[in-house]
Amino acid sequence: MSLKYAVLAALLEGEASGYELSKVFDVSLANFWPATPQQLYRELERLAQDGLIEARVVQQERRPNKRMFTLTEAGRADLRGFAAEPPRRPTAIRDELLIKIQAMDGGDARVTRGLIEERMSWARGKLARYERVRERLVDGRTEEEYLRTADRVGPYLTLMAGIAFEEENVRWCHRVLAVLDRRVPLG
Repeated sequence: MSLKYAVLAALLEGEASGYELSKVFDVSLANFWPATPQQLYRELERLAQDGLIEARVVQQERRPNKRMFTLTEAGRADLRGFAAEPPRRPTAIRDELLIKIQAMDGGDARVTRGLIEERMSWARGKLARYERVRERLVDGRTEEEYLRTADRVGPYLTLMAGIAFEEENVRWCHRVLAVLDRRVPLG
């Protein structure tokens, strides 16, 4: 999948500037489709050229003018078609830390512990950020009420996947640290 559909899906929330979209990616899409601001701006240009989004310029005083982007009907149709297709292949893990753990035997266990503790810290930070997003989405409602009545539940459902992923990262880190603590040095 290309960044194209992640951008189109983000624009379902309504008109946004490139800067606002980069914040949306940071908060709600980064748990499953990260992108740099430069990648986003290049993709916005392509989508506008392809007629899938429209751009309008907003004049600003004391700041550079900004471009606001919205989905076109062609963009909505393309996104609906994409959403109806099964994924091309199952998700695969591609994680540099796992290569390091695979190669850790014979290395310094303190270094490995540090890497795992850092991963756990990142996961906990993401969980805290995701919880703030969840609270903003439900806005005082119960989860059940939100899921039954909200206009769009897709952002919440993907947030649930991000939360589950990071919770599993924390569990895995605890397990690895416990294994490292119980290992008897060979030699």
